[in-house]
Amino acid sequence: MGTSSTLATLVGTGGRAAAVSATRRFLVLHAELGVPRRRIALYSHDTQGLGHVRRNISIASALVESDPATDVLLLTGAPEAAALPLPANTEIVTLPTLHKDVTGSYRPKTLGLPLTEVLGVRGQIVAAALDAFAPDLFVVDKAVRGVHGELDLALRALRGTSTTVVLGLRDVLDSPAATVQEWEATGTTAAIQDYYDEVWVYGDPQVFDAAAAYDWPWAVRRKLVYTGYLADHRPDYRPPRSRPGGVEDQPLVPTGPYVLCLVGGGQDGAALAEAFVASPLPAGHHGVLVTGPYMSQQRRRSLAETASTRPELVVHGFTDRTHELVAGARAAVTMGGYNSVCELLAARCPALVVPRTVPRLEQAVRAAALAQVGWVDTLHPDDLSPARIGTWLSRTVTRPRRMLGQIDLDGLVHLRQRAEALLTDHHVEAEHHAAV
Repeated sequence: MGTSSTLATLVGTGGRAAAVSATRRFLVLHAELGVPRRRIALYSHDTQGLGHVRRNISIASALVESDPATDVLLLTGAPEAAALPLPANTEIVTLPTLHKDVTGSYRPKTLGLPLTEVLGVRGQIVAAALDAFAPDLFVVDKAVRGVHGELDLALRALRGTSTTVVLGLRDVLDSPAATVQEWEATGTTAAIQDYYDEVWVYGDPQVFDAAAAYDWPWAVRRKLVYTGYLADHRPDYRPPRSRPGGVEDQPLVPTGPYVLCLVGGGQDGAALAEAFVASPLPAGHHGVLVTGPYMSQQRRRSLAETASTRPELVVHGFTDRTHELVAGARAAVTMGGYNSVCELLAARCPALVVPRTVPRLEQAVRAAALAQVGWVDTLHPDDLSPARIGTWLSRTVTRPRRMLGQIDLDGLVHLRQRAEALLTDHHVEAEHHAAV
């Protein structure tokens, strides 16, 4: 019986208290049987926003929940990730930070060193951490070779070891033309051939078929697994401690009906946020805006001043409890980032997506694909206005819920199953080599 099946048998239907007790017995059983703990490393380059590391935290949560005898090391370029709640048995290693401008070019964010030197430091940190941690499974988020090849050193070192290496891709990367050009320029296909055992796409090909859209060759397709969107069945875990004086000490969710605006990390969401706070709200509804941690202080002050003149408006800066706001919202206006969209899909919350179109068309392609199957409405940023948002909100909170097309939202379930299969094969192979 697999480890997840064993735990499920122990838990039964006894609820959270029984689950805690069962988990303890499960770990004792592991120790008595001499079963080694699983080690999983997750990398995200994170130069803009928290999307990549938030996705990896969701994955880490699912993997730890499926087998508590799992240790996870998160490698990220976003130091702000340390403020996010983490699942059990999970640690973060942050890399020297980078900044990506509107053209997609990188530069050091803090250190006064040339970019090549900072990338060299980042690459050596990743390689050293993986060498010391010796993961059974290493999952790389999107950036196949890291930023400008910073993962090459680590990937070369892992080749020939027992570590299984997986590339995790969001459903949409960019427009097909831009993605094909980028993959050719960066030698992505060759890197997948040389270093990766599998490629996981966190999406549903019935919504957007990445392999067909990007014309991936057989060398990539033969390693491809579509997991479905990482939306439903998110693990229920709590932050290990509160942060006194932070926004989380204040009431987060209004007591009455409300509509919501999400702008991702906030670095390029000011236009949407400003349109939302100026929009007429549906009768009897509050409005809640989350600006994100990267919006400029000047823009956040301006939004707070506007909200102070409208008692029905609430503005939050950073919160790690967005899912609670989404769960209760009557409707939401959002940018088209993967994590925000997945939270809205999971809650079946009516959404108007106003996608980012620079420097990538990723959000616009995702919004159009989801609109095609009836799950979201879209508004091009060039057409953004308070009147357009107000009209959509008033219409949406009063109309019946529409019929939705079928989408696979069980990505976290499928991902857990695939990881367990890979790790089971890994341990069987390791035991075989040890016996020989």
